[in-house]
Amino acid sequence: MLKKRRIAIVGCGGMGGGHAIAIGSGSGNAVWGANSDKETDANIILDKAGDTDISQKLELAGIFDIDLSRIEWAHTRGFKTYDSFDAVLGDPDVDIVLISTPNHLHKKMAIAAMRAGKHVLCEKPVMMNSRDMEEVMQVSKETGMVFYPRQNRRWDKDYRIVQRIYRENLVGSCCRIESRVHGSRGIPGDWRGEAEFGGGMLLDWGVHLLDRILVMVPEKITNVFAKLTHITNDNVDDGFTIFLTFESGLTALVEVGTYNFIGLPLWYVVGDHGSAIIRNWKCEGEMVRLSSWEDKDAAPIMAGAGLTKTMAPRDDQTLQRMELPEVNFDNNELYSNLVDTINGDAEQIVTQEQALRVLRLIDAVRESDRTGKTVAFESCER
Repeated sequence: MLKKRRIAIVGCGGMGGGHAIAIGSGSGNAVWGANSDKETDANIILDKAGDTDISQKLELAGIFDIDLSRIEWAHTRGFKTYDSFDAVLGDPDVDIVLISTPNHLHKKMAIAAMRAGKHVLCEKPVMMNSRDMEEVMQVSKETGMVFYPRQNRRWDKDYRIVQRIYRENLVGSCCRIESRVHGSRGIPGDWRGEAEFGGGMLLDWGVHLLDRILVMVPEKITNVFAKLTHITNDNVDDGFTIFLTFESGLTALVEVGTYNFIGLPLWYVVGDHGSAIIRNWKCEGEMVRLSSWEDKDAAPIMAGAGLTKTMAPRDDQTLQRMELPEVNFDNNELYSNLVDTINGDAEQIVTQEQALRVLRLIDAVRESDRTGKTVAFESCER
């Protein structure tokens, strides 16, 4: 029989507040300004029929935040609140602690929660570095408590589309993947702009983009080259460009910018028989597949001040233009798998080992940026 679990949220800012609404409504959707009562608020519904109704698996026990305005926010939505973190840990009805605080607090809180007999769902980045992650993994092992990294952007539709393109060779064997997020508002004016709190884009968006690439490509990374930027902020990185080389020769460009007033596409994928592009989070884009490499002859075209035959565009007789593939998945699978893992009914989808690998890669990214050199990663002992 399914055992329903009760979860308390520690840190009820932007991410924590979203979790409160998603879990409190049972929908998994963070609809801002909504009521916690799923039956009386028609705006909070499951995205689609295939999504798990998490109200059957999770119940919001309450929230804790040091900001009294967030406590008041919780009260207006009918959520229970706690007076302290210790009160959360002391509540025998709490099975899971969801840590959604500034990054520098994750390690201390996760260890305390597990030693108090609570399972942990931790916002990303789960830790500030790989050494901290190794300590937390050891505590998880010692206590038998589940430590679950919340890498939720594995369930982004754009990523699922690219994952299918890669795995099914829809543009042939992939040789280059570009993943980027561009914005133009700089770093938010909160703790994310302070290094001591774990701010910066590498630990904000970078941990997501790198995690997705590592999950999608089942290969070792041989080399890492990276450059962090400080265009709008001297304290932390406000963007980065990371170049990864996998053991097969496949390369990945991972990039984030917060000062790009004209953004580049989210995804650009190159295969040996085609290309694919996803321009935005609406998943607007297309695939183009080559019919044959045999037709290599082309009439020269004018390109700037000279002629070129090599770069002459192909006509539609040798290309097939296609829509991006359809993808179906459970938007609430992470929440659902968390409970199933705790209940012993499933294997953990987002594993501690995967989170550790991402953090080790981030360590290598920082080393490359510091030295200005390419860093050997999994091709040798580090």
